[in-house]
Amino acid sequence: MALFSLVACLNILFLSCSALGFSLVATTALNGNETDRLALLEFKAKVVDDPMGSLSSWNDSIHFCQWLGVICSRQHQRVVVLGLQHQKLTGSISPYLRNLSFLRELLLDNNSFHQQIPPELGHLKRLRLLWLRNNSLGGEIPTNISSCSKLVEVRLSWNMLVGKIPMEFGSLSKLQLIQAPRNSLTGGIPLSFGNLSSLVFLGFSSNSLVGSIPDSLGQLTKLEYIGFSENSLSVCLVPSLPHFSISLLSLLFFVPLNQIQGTLPSDMGFTLPNLSYFGISGNRFTGTIPFSVSNMSNLAFLFIDGNKLIGKVPTFENLHDLRHIDISGNSLGSGNANDLSFISSLRNASGLQELGLSNNNFGGVLPDSFGNLSTKLVGLSVGNNQLFGSIPNWLSIFANFSYIDMSNNQFTGNIPHDIAKLAKLQRLDLSLNRFSGEIPSFLGNLSILTELRLDNNNFYGSIPSSLGKCQMLNALNISRNSLSGIIPPQVFGISSLALYLDLSHNQLTGSLPMEIGNMKNLGELIVAKNMLSGEIPSTLGSCVRLEKIYMEGNFFQGIIPSSLISLRGIQFLDVSCNNLSGQVPEYLGDFDLQYFNFSYNDFKGSLPTKGIFKNASAMSWIGNPKVCGGTPELQLPRCNFEQSKKITSTLTFKVIISMVSVILGLSLLLSFFVLYWYKKSKTVLSSYPQRKSNSKVSYQSLLQATDGFSSTNLIGMGGFGSVYKGILDDGTIIAVKVLNLSHRGATKSFKAECDALRNIRHRNLVKVLTACVGVDHQGNNFKALVYEFMANGNLEEWLHPNPKENRDDMVLKKLNLLQRLNIAIDVAGALEYLHRYCQTPLVHCDLKPSNVLLDSELVAHVSDFGLARFLPIATQKSSTNQTSSIVIRGSIGYTAPEYGMGSALSTYGDVYSFGMLLLEMFTGKKPTDDIFRDGFNLHNFVEVALPDRVAEIVDPILFQEIEEAQSLSGKKKSKLDE
Repeated sequence: MALFSLVACLNILFLSCSALGFSLVATTALNGNETDRLALLEFKAKVVDDPMGSLSSWNDSIHFCQWLGVICSRQHQRVVVLGLQHQKLTGSISPYLRNLSFLRELLLDNNSFHQQIPPELGHLKRLRLLWLRNNSLGGEIPTNISSCSKLVEVRLSWNMLVGKIPMEFGSLSKLQLIQAPRNSLTGGIPLSFGNLSSLVFLGFSSNSLVGSIPDSLGQLTKLEYIGFSENSLSVCLVPSLPHFSISLLSLLFFVPLNQIQGTLPSDMGFTLPNLSYFGISGNRFTGTIPFSVSNMSNLAFLFIDGNKLIGKVPTFENLHDLRHIDISGNSLGSGNANDLSFISSLRNASGLQELGLSNNNFGGVLPDSFGNLSTKLVGLSVGNNQLFGSIPNWLSIFANFSYIDMSNNQFTGNIPHDIAKLAKLQRLDLSLNRFSGEIPSFLGNLSILTELRLDNNNFYGSIPSSLGKCQMLNALNISRNSLSGIIPPQVFGISSLALYLDLSHNQLTGSLPMEIGNMKNLGELIVAKNMLSGEIPSTLGSCVRLEKIYMEGNFFQGIIPSSLISLRGIQFLDVSCNNLSGQVPEYLGDFDLQYFNFSYNDFKGSLPTKGIFKNASAMSWIGNPKVCGGTPELQLPRCNFEQSKKITSTLTFKVIISMVSVILGLSLLLSFFVLYWYKKSKTVLSSYPQRKSNSKVSYQSLLQATDGFSSTNLIGMGGFGSVYKGILDDGTIIAVKVLNLSHRGATKSFKAECDALRNIRHRNLVKVLTACVGVDHQGNNFKALVYEFMANGNLEEWLHPNPKENRDDMVLKKLNLLQRLNIAIDVAGALEYLHRYCQTPLVHCDLKPSNVLLDSELVAHVSDFGLARFLPIATQKSSTNQTSSIVIRGSIGYTAPEYGMGSALSTYGDVYSFGMLLLEMFTGKKPTDDIFRDGFNLHNFVEVALPDRVAEIVDPILFQEIEEAQSLSGKKKSKLDE
């Protein structure tokens, strides 16, 4: 039965793709029921626009059972399926559908039906599937639908529905899925939903629901998914927590509401003894951690960080399988000496790798029982507590430590030599404590250290030159201590420093070494509040990636060197409270400065009038009595001849006039070229997409977000660049496409993608947040596009998963039939928009699975517009007779054959690619598979199997899922059977 249903469903799919050139053998139908025929004609009468001619066959020339989208039963010739998904139909849904008394499936997804859902649909007693997604339906959800007692699925997402969710739906005992996200529903979740004993999927994200999720949902033992994100719910599920199945529990507490509240049941360890994963991170739970947790003997992952839990941490004596524990970000402990006594109970957790204790109220010293923990631990995280004492001597036994975070406590003493034994240490944070003594030279032996923070302590003496051996450091902060002496030149030889170098608030003397020019990667230089002197080294201009420079409160003298004109990415510059002189450089007005402070120096002459100098609120200039001019807003004195005479009193009037004339002439010439360059750059940048918030994303921020464009964050590679996952400072997860500008055509691809993405907007197109144009650490041009991150990767990874890339604890990616159908519909909707509803039709030119991204809900988003081209409306469907000199566009196997013969770009090319994509999705075969050769291709492969041998070409995974479901559930039918 499952096989028959699957084959029938796929036949429907291939029939709907007839526009791609595929043909099917139509089944000859007998005369049918006249009532059904009239009901269908009434449905057609309510359709006011049928651009694809989908209903053109709905006439008396053929039997109504042969009409497009209509499937009849074999025995009685009654309509059992009305499937007109994605036909671009506009109109209202006819109430006469109530007369299709044998109808089992009403599938009208992805059209433009409006007005209300007819209450008369409640008369369809045999209805199982009601799919009305992606329309413009309004009004309330009719309560009459609850009369369709055999309903299995109700899909109402992406409409304009209002009102409350009908409580009458609680009577639908066979309902497995109800989904209505992206509407304007109000009210609460009906208590009656607790009666939906067959419910598996419950999704009402992105509405305006209030109240709480009913405790009665805890009775639904088959429930696997709850989606209520982007509502106003105050979730409280704790009273019924023990009633939930284990599979639900793991998923449930990661519902992205961040408002889950309540207390954890004291007996949860007894009611869920076999649980292996428990996560309630980032919610609002209060109360204590139940002591019964120790009864969860199979528990391997315990994530309760980011809540409001208090009290004593219970024993973990029986939890031998624990691997990851994170209880940080709560209010656990009471500041007493025995707060960490539970550590001793973890001695039997031989596989423990992570233990997060930071941001709590733990007091006392670090107990010696830490030394009995698993040597597999990768770090110590106890920052932001009330701990005191010295650094313990047991640290050296943990050879796998990659980080130590003891920040913001009350630790004292020196840094022990044992830390030098931790060869794998990458991050050492001892900031905001009371450590003292000299900074030990042995820290230079930590050769793979990437971050060192010793700030806000009582260290004294000089900066050890051995730190120069830490050639992998990204960040170094030794500010706010009592360090003295000169800055060793070796420190400025750490070319890997990219995030920041902070030496501020010490008593450092001498000058900035010329070696500072070696730090071409540096993003922030902070040497404020010291006793540094001398001139600003000209080599500072070699640090081309600098974005922030803080040099205030020293004794620097001389001019701001002209070499700083190379710092095109500078955003914050503070040179206040020094002895600098000369004129404020004109070129600073060409930079994208956000803050500039040059107050309390000895600058002279006219201030520039463009860029940052037009914004008085972003600039401070007080304490420089000899500056003049500028914008009227600054209210500075006019720059006249007398002032010029005072500035250059050693020159005669005649010489002054001559020099001023020459300077003015040169300045006009220089200004012309600077203005030309600036306008040209501004024009180019104005075409790039911008983020709605924080539109300016710098190279430095992208470097930090992607951990230095680390290979561990690499999520894809293409012909023109690489894509990295990153996290911005505000927590936004992004995908960064970095262009390889040395590749021929990369710059052209970047411009094409910018032009395309700034002119299009659709829910099934990838969302671009901004673009970044600047220079990298070597002073080379840098271009990148920043996209919204897609949690589920691309379609290629799901259709052809690589088991070797999946960890042992990860489930191999699989897509069932309904998921594949929905993805296909999403992609088709995107193409429809690009081809028909853009102001200028856009051809994608490279549609393939790797360019279809999937978000957290497996909604498809078409991406990569590097080859896209806009077409004049008159030529959007160019004849294949037309030729062009363009090269073949797209990827082998997906590119339309006519492109290889020189035909011009057209929307038909994308349609061909979409057809190949569909065939690949449902057969599991790539068009480049080894079996396709000598003229035999994927199209032929499918064509010869239709209509009787479909089962032979279907992706075996689809059948595998049916067999697994049947073996687990016995008589329970899968969704495909329905």
